[in-house]
Amino acid sequence: MTAKRPAFPVARWIALGWLLVWAPPYAMWWGWRNFFQLCDVAVILTAAGLWFGSARLLSAQAVGVIVVDILWFLDVAARLTIDRHPIGGTEYMFDSRFPLWVRLISLFHVAWPLLLLWALRRTGYDSRGWRLQSGIAGLMFGISWLIAGGRNVNFVLEAPIVGKALGPAPVHLAVSWAVLTLAVYWPTHAVLVRTLPAIPPPSPERA
Repeated sequence: MTAKRPAFPVARWIALGWLLVWAPPYAMWWGWRNFFQLCDVAVILTAAGLWFGSARLLSAQAVGVIVVDILWFLDVAARLTIDRHPIGGTEYMFDSRFPLWVRLISLFHVAWPLLLLWALRRTGYDSRGWRLQSGIAGLMFGISWLIAGGRNVNFVLEAPIVGKALGPAPVHLAVSWAVLTLAVYWPTHAVLVRTLPAIPPPSPERA
């Protein structure tokens, strides 16, 4: 039997190269806790999805980052145009304590939704992705709260926009997770399942 050709023979190596370029400066300047940010988890899992040709992983990350990355871009744009962060979470992009080149690496947020949509055009959209991403988000919320060390990783201490906790920690985490999964992930899933090709059915097993 011949080996199955990778779904992304070139992109998988580009993704691996990006991880090698992206991870070291992020670890050095932002610290290891930053890798539990859902956007950064998405970088790692997208690379894995491209490497293994996993429609489920890629679908989960599309559900997880398309809207979030659009909001990230809008928050940066608002800071540049009206000198405000209406959403929050991008203040670090304008923090001169960090080298400009390190901050500019975060512009991957602009390209990531396009990359995922391109990849899913090839693999098809796996409707199980939104449930997987909801589970990943819940896990990352719990880990982020445990390791927060005073940092608002994944907004586990203060919610975006309102800039404060939504109640005691268990309430804040539960409400944050519910809003993310029901108001962001589910609508994104509903759009993707209607606009992208579905994953092809499994081929019959050969004797």
